[in-house]
Amino acid sequence: MGGFFGVASKSDCVFDLFFGTDYHSHLGTKRGGMAVYGKDGFERAIHNIENAPFRTKFERDVEEMKGNLGIGCISDTEPQPLIVRSHLGNFAISTVGRINNVDTLVQEAFTNGTTHFLEMSGGDINPTELTAALINRRDSIPEGIRYAQSIIDGSMSMLILTPEGIYAARDRLGRTPVIIGKKKGAYCASFESFAYLNLGYDDCRELGPGEVVFITPESVEVVVPPADKMKICTFLWVYFGYPSSTYEKVNVEQMRYNCGDMLARRDNVEADSVAGVPDSGTAHAIGYANRAGIPFTRPFIKYTPTWPRSFMPQNQSKRNLIARMKLIPVDALIRGKRLILIDDSIVRGTQLRETTEFLYHSGAKEVHIRPACPPLLFGCKYLNFSRSTSDMDLITRRVIASLEGGDGSTNLAAYTDPDSPQYAEMVECIRRELKFTTLKYHRLDDMLAAAGGDPCRFCTYCWTGKEE
Repeated sequence: MGGFFGVASKSDCVFDLFFGTDYHSHLGTKRGGMAVYGKDGFERAIHNIENAPFRTKFERDVEEMKGNLGIGCISDTEPQPLIVRSHLGNFAISTVGRINNVDTLVQEAFTNGTTHFLEMSGGDINPTELTAALINRRDSIPEGIRYAQSIIDGSMSMLILTPEGIYAARDRLGRTPVIIGKKKGAYCASFESFAYLNLGYDDCRELGPGEVVFITPESVEVVVPPADKMKICTFLWVYFGYPSSTYEKVNVEQMRYNCGDMLARRDNVEADSVAGVPDSGTAHAIGYANRAGIPFTRPFIKYTPTWPRSFMPQNQSKRNLIARMKLIPVDALIRGKRLILIDDSIVRGTQLRETTEFLYHSGAKEVHIRPACPPLLFGCKYLNFSRSTSDMDLITRRVIASLEGGDGSTNLAAYTDPDSPQYAEMVECIRRELKFTTLKYHRLDDMLAAAGGDPCRFCTYCWTGKEE
């Protein structure tokens, strides 16, 4: 995943840029970067944040960088922002999204005169560099943004810093948010709406799908108007979004309370307490407990002083180990208890199985699992939510393959229907494999109702397999 933040200010913007970018650290674990433009031209700093938080890596840069225009990002993949020199002039660019047709676009770029792309350490081409190359195939930056978004298979939101101001563009179907904040003498553009509040900005407005604006310290000018069709990612509310953020007028924390409430309405399990897997599962559990009248407790505490999310390694087995190491048991709240445990989702199932075993080992009598979203049957093809390279990494798909034979892909629609016998059999197989006392997933219709608004404006591909 990733997040970005941009500032256009009449005074120096580096302080706001530094903290606004830092407030996106929950969205990425690999690299952070900032670029500013001032009297000395463009300046840029990029650091690896795999083993230390963003703030500690950029403290010296904040003292040295000067400028009234700037963009910053947190990334789970490529180094950015990039500074580009082209026939459109010099600019810096940062992106959030995913490009599925990289090979095709690179070959087209070579055919149309691009001579080379720099390889990243893993041998891949930097998708932000590819996006810049696509933009440069048109006669203006706004035309280039529209062109790039029209031929990218996936999604691409971006900030482009020029000597005159900042272009902010939300991806074609609005899968990720871009929100504008304002204060006296400055405007900002942000992925997360809360990132600018403590910096003195007030909400201005949220960009619509495909909308492009040009931001200066004095104004926000619409360059490309918003489209009507939207498919914002529902998983932003369920898991990735920060609790204090609001997208499309729906707050993340409130939506999670609503989710837990609706989970409880369809449940009748008897238990001594309700708990959430920290951190995103906690709000869902509060909503469940409030509706069910079962006490909310914290039977394990997440140890964060030395294990914030930015310290999570890229290796999956080590990630599983550290996820378990973070959780410290509270014996008095576990031993002999019947627990309802709510997590945001079940992906591979490895971490939740280990968490459940951990609870049994700590003396839990029963562990009833209630995921806050439906079964994930399809890997996301629009955002880099997961490091999975195959749908068969999902526990649902492995179970379906064992039931259907082959890769199990011929009858997937039946497994998305919560009222079908195939769905019931899949859930029971997952329950047995992961050793839960009971397992009951959230329903898609209830989850969308918890988010509010028009269900047609939410992307649900990872649960239904239905595209645009």
